[in-house]
Amino acid sequence: MGRLRFTLPMLALIVGYTWVLAPLTPRWAGQLVTAAVVGLSIWRAVLTGEWGLRRSAFWPALRGAAAFTLLAVLAVYMAGSALGSLHRREQPWQDLAFLVPWGAGQQFALQTVLLREAQSATSRGKGIALAAAVFGALHLPNPFLAPVTLVAAAAWCWIYDRHPNLVPLALSHALSTLAVLACLDQRVTGHLRVGYSYLQLH
Repeated sequence: MGRLRFTLPMLALIVGYTWVLAPLTPRWAGQLVTAAVVGLSIWRAVLTGEWGLRRSAFWPALRGAAAFTLLAVLAVYMAGSALGSLHRREQPWQDLAFLVPWGAGQQFALQTVLLREAQSATSRGKGIALAAAVFGALHLPNPFLAPVTLVAAAAWCWIYDRHPNLVPLALSHALSTLAVLACLDQRVTGHLRVGYSYLQLH
């Protein structure tokens, strides 16, 4: 358990909020949980020195992230085209202004905490699979988000493990999410909700 000293409280915060506190608290409570998760990630980064910003890894990470993002966006576009749900976002740049820091925060927690501690508890390869599985599970019971985030997290963790720079991954996260918002109907994506909030839709 000592190898998961930051992962376990982080998961407790996220699961506790999405399944218990979300329907009982105002929306700003979610921002406090997000701040706490990022705070735990920063705490670990201070202790370990891993901030996910290795300069020499930027361009290799960018190439890997660009390749994955291109495939992901193409797949989402083709799905949206087949479903007839393609639509234009009114303010895509405003969407990105929110999605980039949101994606960066998730990638920071995923890579520097969840991935690294999963690898410490298992092995390099198994840690990638475990981190991706946990990340996907955090998006349950949404039948769209859970498998999509599982696959995406596996790709992002694989890239980060080889080229530890978060910036390209944050951009990939943001652009992929924007593609989902622009190409797919909310009935398909479950309004991107997770936990009890998703159950409330039904």
